[in-house]
Amino acid sequence: MAKSQEHLIGLLLGAEGDWPRAFETLAQRMGVVTGPDGTQHHVSTERVTIEPFNLRDKPRHDLVIDRLAHWYYHPREWLKKVALMDDVYLLNSPFTFQSMEKHSAYCALLRLGMNVPETVLVPYKNPIDNVRWAYTSEKYNKSFDLDRIADELGYPMFMKPFDGGAWRGVSMIKDRAALHEAYDDSGEMLMHLQKAVDGFEVFARALTIGPESMVMKFRPDEPMHNRYAVEHGFLSDAVGTEAVTIAQTVNAFFRWEFNSCEMLVKDGVVYPIDYANACPDVAVTSLHYYFPWAMKALLKWSVFCVATGRKARTQVDTDPWFAVADDPALDYQAKLAAYQGLADDHFETERYREFVETALPHLDEMVLEWVDSDDFRSLLTDTIRATYPEREWDTFEGHFGGLTRLWVADETSRLSPGRSAADETVVGGPAPALAD
Repeated sequence: MAKSQEHLIGLLLGAEGDWPRAFETLAQRMGVVTGPDGTQHHVSTERVTIEPFNLRDKPRHDLVIDRLAHWYYHPREWLKKVALMDDVYLLNSPFTFQSMEKHSAYCALLRLGMNVPETVLVPYKNPIDNVRWAYTSEKYNKSFDLDRIADELGYPMFMKPFDGGAWRGVSMIKDRAALHEAYDDSGEMLMHLQKAVDGFEVFARALTIGPESMVMKFRPDEPMHNRYAVEHGFLSDAVGTEAVTIAQTVNAFFRWEFNSCEMLVKDGVVYPIDYANACPDVAVTSLHYYFPWAMKALLKWSVFCVATGRKARTQVDTDPWFAVADDPALDYQAKLAAYQGLADDHFETERYREFVETALPHLDEMVLEWVDSDDFRSLLTDTIRATYPEREWDTFEGHFGGLTRLWVADETSRLSPGRSAADETVVGGPAPALAD
């Protein structure tokens, strides 16, 4: 008789309703998963509640997908407890997201040789809430010339918080007047000044879940429903591969497993500008066409982790990465190749691919069937009505419904026998439908 194991995946949520409902539905539809050794894995989900906990309590969860603890500290401390004491697998690690914010990410990628734009950290504009601040500031804070720093960086530039989050406090600075206005408004936020990549050709955002990455063309000036452009092959093969490697390097280095990375491309050079997102956007009303891919990747990686007993590594180990970074015999391309190898080792990419192929061979077809069903259309309608005013419901039904139907057509073509063996995550987006 085959062995059987039960696995409970916890969802720690904020205000989201669409993707948790999708994830729960797909996990239920997935059915029993038979691992490579013949063990049958029964996976269920549960939305985690917030309540007092004894540090000796034993959790029921094997894995928790966290979308809340980056700002809600009580569940963050619960996650730390269950990781340290009970080996619960976390997406993401609160240890590194708490200590390795955007500033640390800039520093690490600079050490790794990435093309991070010139960046300066400036002191607080206003006193922080600490009784010692006045004394320390008067005795040790060195006066500085903000205009000189900006002139050395060169306009235009961006001012943005060192820890970031949801575009909070981000300003584009085009002249001295805008510089001082933004700095005065920064208050108690600690700010970076970062030189803009003026005249960039492409803004790319890579969503990475485990070893899976989707690089999407991003238009930050558009409203949220229109920011992700459905455009295939918008990057060259070389630039697209570099974008994937940078995104996966960030995640493997910092032990993040559910994160987005933003990059600008100009003249064939990839400039990473933002890559520490504890709660990356996965809403159906923003990802639309790419939403099914995100749900599949999240489900595959979660199931792989619990079914194989993957052990979480929550702490950063810089040594192997910096050994590559500091090797004078390696040029940039050689370092990228080495970083991709380290990322693949961290995420057990080969083992993961084999697991998905043998244990989840039906997943693509199952997700396609669901997205093409009344059940998905009901989810989409409910999300639209919870997000937009009634006068816009019909408009967004048409907008998102059309993008969904486009994905269904492309995915049907991709999965058709003899049509296309292209991987769904080819550089620059999913493989387009093939013509007869």
